[in-house]
Amino acid sequence: MSAPANETAHDFWPSCGYRHLTVGADGRLTVTDAFLRAQLLRPELAPVPESCDAELALHDALVAAPRRAIAEHELAAVRDEDARDNYRVWLRFRDRLAAAPSLESAYLRLFQGDGVDVPPTFVHELTQVLLRHILGDRADPFEARAAEMLFRPQTVAVLEDGAVMAADEAMVELYATTGGFGNLGELLASNKTPMRTIDLDVLTPDNADDYWQRDERHDLSVSLNRGQPALDALCRVLERWVRHFLGVEVRIGPQRRIDDDRWVWHVGLDAEASSILNDLYNRADVEDARMGRLVALFQLDFANPADMRPAIAGRPVYLAMAFDERRRLRLKPQNLLLNLPLARTQ
Repeated sequence: MSAPANETAHDFWPSCGYRHLTVGADGRLTVTDAFLRAQLLRPELAPVPESCDAELALHDALVAAPRRAIAEHELAAVRDEDARDNYRVWLRFRDRLAAAPSLESAYLRLFQGDGVDVPPTFVHELTQVLLRHILGDRADPFEARAAEMLFRPQTVAVLEDGAVMAADEAMVELYATTGGFGNLGELLASNKTPMRTIDLDVLTPDNADDYWQRDERHDLSVSLNRGQPALDALCRVLERWVRHFLGVEVRIGPQRRIDDDRWVWHVGLDAEASSILNDLYNRADVEDARMGRLVALFQLDFANPADMRPAIAGRPVYLAMAFDERRRLRLKPQNLLLNLPLARTQ
């Protein structure tokens, strides 16, 4: 079980821009000029010493009025090609946010139609700010760390004692260790990953409150074994994610295996897990190496079977997450919003 709910308010992940947003009467987030203005300070858009006069003028104009229409000649005047492209991408993204009634609606619309047309980093940033809203100011530290897995790719290591450990991929690549994360360092060394020394502490009930001083360092690893706080916390986060977006109550819990002759529905929480679940469902052979990539299986049950498609009401939905050949775990929480067997269109 996860640690008891924290009684102290914490303004965690401050750089995600959550405090620049407003909350509507329906509990959904409203995009503000302040939120858009903060995005203009991103490294991809913020001016650099080499920026030309046209780029500086464009940036100043947008900071003053983030929703301002930008003419093609203003973009064409920007000398640096990469800068021009970055502005075009951001303006398309801005227009998506501004046109939607809420940030939640804008997020869902990214995955509908012809496919995602913005860089993954924008998707991750929206996921983070939405999770920040869903978790609230009195979040449990295990839930906050588990939520990071939904917008920051993880590196997974399966240790000799059976422990399944996850650490932030970017942190591992930068500071691969043989100390604080045990065999992960040896794994990375065998893959020729550059090695540096740092302790990636494991988040435990004893040090859980340390998370609030390290919430943007991403240097706390977690155990994903059954019965460990992080896996239970991930289930609670996913339940709240579904409730917030879809308005239905679900219960999610870890499972050892899928032993169900009437298996009717599943959702992979990432591309690797989707592929494995599809093959298992279709009774195709799955090699041991691929099966070994499954980090966890879950069972999702609707609190009210009437919220499901009538033909399968009351049946469980199976979930899974898995790492790829490079031991990366890249969760896609949107899968859970788009692929559940709902009785009604959300």
